Amino acid sequence: MGATTYRVMSELVAEGEPGTDVLNGIRKYVFSSSLEAPLAWENSTLIATDAVEAVRRLKEESDRPLSTIGSRSLCRSLLTAGLVDRYRVVIFPVITGATGQERIFDGYPDVALELVEARTFDMRTQLLEYVPTVLEGPPGR
Repeated sequence: MGATTYRVMSELVAEGEPGTDVLNGIRKYVFSSSLEAPLAWENSTLIATDAVEAVRRLKEESDRPLSTIGSRSLCRSLLTAGLVDRYRVVIFPVITGATGQERIFDGYPDVALELVEARTFDMRTQLLEYVPTVLEGPPGR
């Protein structure tokens, strides 16, 4: 995650937001040049070097899967560098048309997605997992 996601998520955990306590036990890598070590949120490691190279190194050193939460620019960089093996999209039954701030895929390359898993939780929330392929040009060419 990046600095913004770290700030938001660590604050939610500190405030006791229901369902976030599980995040304390998970190892977290935070990519930021603005934050300073040591990070207050337990199991968080600050990486102030190039995120693409750091993730490439982490993937080579361990067979343990890595995941991101939030961090659009980080995800975009990793996708462009060919380091994204799976894309998990969680669909919440809410549309923030009037209050939404940004379109999340602006600046991304064109990507073909092959669905490999679909789950529905509580008859509302869906998790879709895809294998991404960055396209050389517009889809359908």
